[in-house]
Amino acid sequence: MLKTWVLFMAEETEIPDEELVKRSQAGEPEAFDDLVLRYSPRLYGLVYHMTSNHEDTDDLLQEVFSKAFRSIRSFRGQSSFYTWLHSIAVNMALNFLKKRGKRFSMSLDDVDSGIQNDPDFIEATSTNDPLREVGLTELQKRLNEALQKLSNDHRAVVTMFDIQGMPHSEIAKILKISEGTVRSRLFYAHRQLQNSLRAFISHR
Repeated sequence: MLKTWVLFMAEETEIPDEELVKRSQAGEPEAFDDLVLRYSPRLYGLVYHMTSNHEDTDDLLQEVFSKAFRSIRSFRGQSSFYTWLHSIAVNMALNFLKKRGKRFSMSLDDVDSGIQNDPDFIEATSTNDPLREVGLTELQKRLNEALQKLSNDHRAVVTMFDIQGMPHSEIAKILKISEGTVRSRLFYAHRQLQNSLRAFISHR
């Protein structure tokens, strides 16, 4: 009972993002520190699954929060602070990966435009995703290896949807693409991941 009351009080007294943003914009560094503490664990997971390197993740997170701090006064609340911050993190991670020299021979636009008419895509996106049913936790090591074989953009949507639990609408806002494109990229990426993990799954 006491534990429940403490948790309730903690939820009741948590300062909303909007308030912390206003304080940050007014020149209160402690407010921005609170935002950093609030979002660091989630952003670390996001960036790490995209880069697969702890040192790169540490460096990128410093750059992400540094950029967010410098830009906080220009934030107008047209999206949630959550979306705005994740957009910075995803874009910086994608730019980093491009500079790191990752290559993908297939045109992403070709995949996006062609796959949305695929009968398997239409069927799969109307039901629960089979990758979730397998259980990502049990497959973490093999999943991470398979993730690194995806293109940067496909890895981003898988990280946000399957690992971070973001809805299609949120991912679309962050990447500035349509929800249909999010679904097609997820479908293509899931197909690639399932092919990579097929041997392991068949023995479960």
